[in-house]
Amino acid sequence: MTDLVAHLRDLSALAAKSADTLGPSIEKAAGMVQATVDRGGTLFFCGNGGSAADAQHLSTEYVVRYQRERRAIAAIALTVDTSLITAAANDYSFDMIFARQIEALGKPGDLLVMHTTSGKSANLLRAAEAAKQKGVATLALSAKGGGPIAALVDHCIVIPTDRTDRAQELQLAIQHAICDQIDAKAAR
Repeated sequence: MTDLVAHLRDLSALAAKSADTLGPSIEKAAGMVQATVDRGGTLFFCGNGGSAADAQHLSTEYVVRYQRERRAIAAIALTVDTSLITAAANDYSFDMIFARQIEALGKPGDLLVMHTTSGKSANLLRAAEAAKQKGVATLALSAKGGGPIAALVDHCIVIPTDRTDRAQELQLAIQHAICDQIDAKAAR
């Protein structure tokens, strides 16, 4: 077996383990997203590095479409406005780049979805705190035991791995599964 095939088998094994252990946690997260969509709230996504790319990817799936034709769903990636991000980082600190946006845009009925592999990024922790102050529900997808973010959010899905790449791969797969369920209901 080549290293390339071993890579896929390792991913497959983690996906199977996650499916076996995270079902109720994923269902709860899907319920949070569905409730937000049903009440007309906005889904806010954020993360750093590869998780920022996933945040942008997911917000696009909701605004444009995933698998089915349906109405556009309000979703915003807090990772895309470079002017805002650099101003907040310069005038306050990098820790505030997402929190300031939630302070400005978040309202009760919305959901902040944070992608992280460590669960300890200061800018995500500050965003979770800002969301609580604004009455915005919070959902995190983490790994490496969850990290400090798990205690700050309303719900945290913890991928059972210490590998950053595997965590991101599974987080995206879980998010796609949730989006597919939302799409199916919205397309009816």
